[in-house]
Amino acid sequence: MHPTLIRIGKLDIRFYGICIALAFLAGLTVARRHARQEGIPVADVENFAFTAMISGVIGARLYYVLFNLPFYVAHPLEIPAVWHGGLAIHGGIICGFLGALLYARRKKIPFLRFADLLAGPFLLGQAIGRIGNFMNGEVHGVPVITPWSVIFRLKPAFGAWYARYLSLPVVERLRYTPRVPWGLVFPSTSPAGSEFPDTALHPAMLYEMALNLAGFCLIWFVLRKKRDRKPGTLWWWYLILYSVNRIIVSFFRAEDLMIGPFRAPHAVSALIIVFAAVMLWRNARS
Repeated sequence: MHPTLIRIGKLDIRFYGICIALAFLAGLTVARRHARQEGIPVADVENFAFTAMISGVIGARLYYVLFNLPFYVAHPLEIPAVWHGGLAIHGGIICGFLGALLYARRKKIPFLRFADLLAGPFLLGQAIGRIGNFMNGEVHGVPVITPWSVIFRLKPAFGAWYARYLSLPVVERLRYTPRVPWGLVFPSTSPAGSEFPDTALHPAMLYEMALNLAGFCLIWFVLRKKRDRKPGTLWWWYLILYSVNRIIVSFFRAEDLMIGPFRAPHAVSALIIVFAAVMLWRNARS
């Protein structure tokens, strides 16, 4: 688990950048194949995907900045510094959706038909991207000794529990044993290792990777092959599947953006699920 793959002089080639590039290429390859099967010009799909990617990156950054506004007001030059970290996937989904919608309307392209082409590739790309997070030691989970009653509280109780745990004598801490056998200890130079030194953590980024791959398989091998599906079906299912994945993984993550006392991914994901479910219902009724 090391963020740098190769160092050439002062130039670092990082795993995260390679994973992002691979995610885009893999997703685009799948989208091209689907486009050919649907008789849609590949060039239009490429432009549509590129617009969604750029607007998604911008949205992911703005979303993160808004939830950490005091810091960025004090350090405005850090706002464009995405290489220092700070991208929020829900901002990427929302702005990627809006950017692609505006592009489709400008080019008079049927948005939902093109969005269906990106549903599977998005989940595949997000799964590959989490490998980069794993190598960086970020998007990490809580210690595997954390009680389930703390992990699955809707109100984030982990901080209070962990502070109390650290105040206990060493003998008392030994009462807490791992809930799962696959916890990972991250290097002390990583965000996970610096926050929880020499502590086995839930690999939350790998949980999300596995769930996203499962969602991709469902869309690509099952839902895509239904002959009677209407435009938008795959896209609305993508929003539901990813949002469910994010709700599950957020229970295990040590750090999440907050809305009051609640995790922002839980609140935003719930709204997206309701919206997408309504759109699926409208599809079925039309």
